[in-house]
Amino acid sequence: MSASIPFLQRRAVLLGGAALALPGGRALAAAPAEQAYASSPFRKIADAEWRRRLPAASYGVLRHEDTERPFSSPLNREHRRGAFVCLGCGLPLFRSEWKFDSGTGWPSFWRVIDGAVGEKRDTQLFGEVRTEYHCARCLGHQGHVFDDGPRPTGLRYCNNGVALTFVPA
Repeated sequence: MSASIPFLQRRAVLLGGAALALPGGRALAAAPAEQAYASSPFRKIADAEWRRRLPAASYGVLRHEDTERPFSSPLNREHRRGAFVCLGCGLPLFRSEWKFDSGTGWPSFWRVIDGAVGEKRDTQLFGEVRTEYHCARCLGHQGHVFDDGPRPTGLRYCNNGVALTFVPA
C-alpha cells in the first residue's frame, strides 16, 4: 500500500477554496469539485462501507490511493465509443474519444470532463512532485496528470483502471 494522506486532510487539500499554481503554469481551481462533493451523498459513506461495496483492488486505489500494476487493466484494450466513469460513484470522467495509448500501462486520456475531478499536489519519496486527481463526487483517487500528453491539451491523465468502469454509448 502507498502512503496516504488522512481522509479529512486530503479533503481539505482537494477542496480548499483558493486556486493553486501547478507545474506547467496550470491553475488548480477547487470550487467545482468542492460544490460537487458538498452536495454528494457519497461524502457520508464510512470506510467500512466502501470496503464492502468495492472489489479489494478498487478499494485500495479509490479510498487509499494505491496504484494498480501497469498493463493489468482490461480497460487498456477498451476502444468502443462511450464513457469511462468512476467505479466508486458512477460519475462520468472521460469520453472514449479522449483516450490514447500512452505506453505506460494505464488507461490514459488527454482531457477530463469539466468539473469531474479535483487535483492536488502529491509529493513522493525523494521529493518528486506530481499532480494527483480524484473524482469530484466521491473523492475516489483516480490517478495522476502529467504535462506530456498529446495535442490539443498536452496533458496525460494516467488513470488506474480498477478505479473506472466503462459504459458503452
